[in-house]
Order: sequence, then C-alpha cells, then structure tokens
Amino acid sequence: MRRADRLFQIIQILRRSPKPVTGAALAAELEVSMRTVYRDIADLMAQRVPIVGEAGVGYVLHADFDMPALMLTPAELEAIVLGVQWVVERDDPALSSAARDVLAKVATVVPGHLRPFIADPSTAIEPPLDASQGVVAVAGLRDAIRGRRKLRLLYRAGNGERSERVVWPVVLGYSDTRRILIAWCERRQAFRHFRTDRMEAAEILAEPIGEPRSLLLRRWKAWRSTELAERADMRRP
Repeated sequence: MRRADRLFQIIQILRRSPKPVTGAALAAELEVSMRTVYRDIADLMAQRVPIVGEAGVGYVLHADFDMPALMLTPAELEAIVLGVQWVVERDDPALSSAARDVLAKVATVVPGHLRPFIADPSTAIEPPLDASQGVVAVAGLRDAIRGRRKLRLLYRAGNGERSERVVWPVVLGYSDTRRILIAWCERRQAFRHFRTDRMEAAEILAEPIGEPRSLLLRRWKAWRSTELAERADMRRP
C-alpha cells in the first residue's frame, strides 16, 4: 500500500470507529508495524488533521473533520460494485434502478484510473435461486416503514391457510432467495416474519404506529436473540 493510501486509510478507520482505536489495531488492519503507525499518526497531526490520543491509549478523529466523501480506494469501489450487483438481482425495480444510478454517479466523479474497477469489476454474485417474489409491490412496504404506518395484510401461510391481519412494519429484509417483512403482528401480539411471495394484498392504513421505530427494532432484536437461543437449546443432545 502506498503511503498516501495508508494515511487516507488511517483517517477512514478512525472515522468509522465510535471509540478510540489503538495503534495495535491500526497496525493489524493496515498490516504494518507499530512504528509505522506512530510515524503516520504524527505526520497526519503535523498536517493539522484533528487526531486526538496517544500511544497505548488510542486515537480519535475529531467529529467536525471534513474530507471529500468520494476519495475511494480500489477495494471500496469493488465493495460498491458488489453491493450494486446484489441489489440489482433482488427483483425490486425501484432499488435496482437506484443502485444503477448510484454506480453511475460514482463513475462520473472517480479519477479515470479507477474507472476500470467499475466498468470491468473483479467481483460477481450468483443470481438468486428464486426470482418469484409475489404480487405485492415492495415499494409500498418501504413507504409504510418510512412513514410509520400500519399495514393490513392478506397473507397465505405455508399450509395454504389465508388470514387478514394488521401489522406494524419494522424492516424489509433481503436474503439470496427471499424478501421478508419483519413486523409486529396485532393479531398474535408478537413479532412475525412475513414472506413477500406469500402476500396476496397489502394496504397502507392511515393509522400511525404508536411506537418509535428504534424501540421496535430493539424489541425485535431482543426477541430474535431469545428465539435463536431457544432453537440452539432444542438442538443440543
């Protein structure tokens, strides 16, 4: 790694960390010696990059530090391309179009020597195993999540049984083969995962969700952790 790229990467590591980053952690990620890290940190400070800290404790980048957001490395570009490839294959027209637009915008601002990483990427994904995702437009599900509105679902279970229920949408999850709406179900008074390919209708209601989404997310994560732990216990001999 060139020294200029290494200095840039140090700033990136500090930017993404919510707590002080030790010299040892920097050296391990950059694959250099501690001595090199200390020298690079000193050089950045000399260039008036607002890094606070000391050897043995950790380093923090001042929150007000501003740096052009699109100073991208080849690895970062490959990560973006791989992410775009994945989104485009998810059978979601709105997000697929948005992903292509993002990549086009990135391609117009990166230096010419980096554009081959976009035009001829070294990364690729396999297409999804099942592209059939049902009749409900997922854009409406995302609108309900953003607008914090309840949904009325007409849902078909795996055994073919149909039911109508009102849910509080929390997250629309994507896997390689499925889209899952994570929601609080008023009927069951519990969190449930609804496959979009089993939704026969979805209506956004005028009634708002009376609970902050951040709290719903925390509750779902706690519920999910408990559920996974119980499944693990059941599998133990």
